[in-house]
Amino acid sequence: MARLTMVQAINQALSQEMARDERVVLLGEDVGRDGGVFRVSEGLLERFGAERVIDTPLSESGIVGAAIGMAAYGLRPVAEIQFMGFIYAALDQLYTHAARLRTRSRGRFTCPLVVRAPYGAGIKAPEMHEESSEALLCHLPGIKVVVPSGPYSAKGLLLAAIRDPDPVVFLEPTRLYRMLREEVPEGDYTIPLGVARIVQPGRDVTVVAWGSMLERVLKTETPHSVELIDPQTLTPFDWDTLLASVRKTGRLVIVHEAVKSGGLGAEIAATVAEEAILQLRAPVLRVTAPDVVLPLPKLIDSYLPTTGKIRTAIDDVMRY
Repeated sequence: MARLTMVQAINQALSQEMARDERVVLLGEDVGRDGGVFRVSEGLLERFGAERVIDTPLSESGIVGAAIGMAAYGLRPVAEIQFMGFIYAALDQLYTHAARLRTRSRGRFTCPLVVRAPYGAGIKAPEMHEESSEALLCHLPGIKVVVPSGPYSAKGLLLAAIRDPDPVVFLEPTRLYRMLREEVPEGDYTIPLGVARIVQPGRDVTVVAWGSMLERVLKTETPHSVELIDPQTLTPFDWDTLLASVRKTGRLVIVHEAVKSGGLGAEIAATVAEEAILQLRAPVLRVTAPDVVLPLPKLIDSYLPTTGKIRTAIDDVMRY
């Protein structure tokens, strides 16, 4: 079994699904001739041609709007937005049309659309290229939000997303694109959307993290027994897995690289308080970025959650 990077795993998923299903098309800025800004779609233009791998103008709203029309009329488009910070221009299309098409048409139309976007900090790029604003996308019903944490999950989740009948935003942690290698099956496999993964079992404290923060938690040294959960799908969230873990450990630490106020960690903490307050032995703690605009590259290491901050949070909840 080959050991692939996330870039290679996503490329393999796209290539295999385009070969399997002729309705799948790829569109976005530079996805064809250049193979995408991170070379994720490299080689696909040569294999499938310009009618299925479409270089678009610099218009995020146009890319997603065209993809919605394609999806409504039977295709399965995969639209690439070069960086998450550029997806804001397409929020109107996502919120107003993609998320509502099934309900608006009373089930007559669906929107089997995937919007891929690199997200997150750590590659020392300008601010709009390192955004982590997944909570914006999780707020509106009708859109599924998926975040892989490694090459294996990236392929399985992307195949499941492309085959899903409703719109999926697929956020790819930029820092992990070439950092990790994992064994990835060459054949077809999917990871169900809406199902979390218990990365490691534990008895003392539950830690939930996604994207590149999962790798950071795994590097955190602590004497305590940590049950680490990777949600994989941020919406719909797998509450059953998380709540079962919290009821067992009695403690919860949430780690995400987005800012603290209004982040998805707040929703997780609130739901745990509603559903498992009697089993909690300590307050729920969040380890996040500060509530500031993303800084310039020299300060990014101070901005992101560190292993030291994660270890401190775990120690703090264990003191109760």
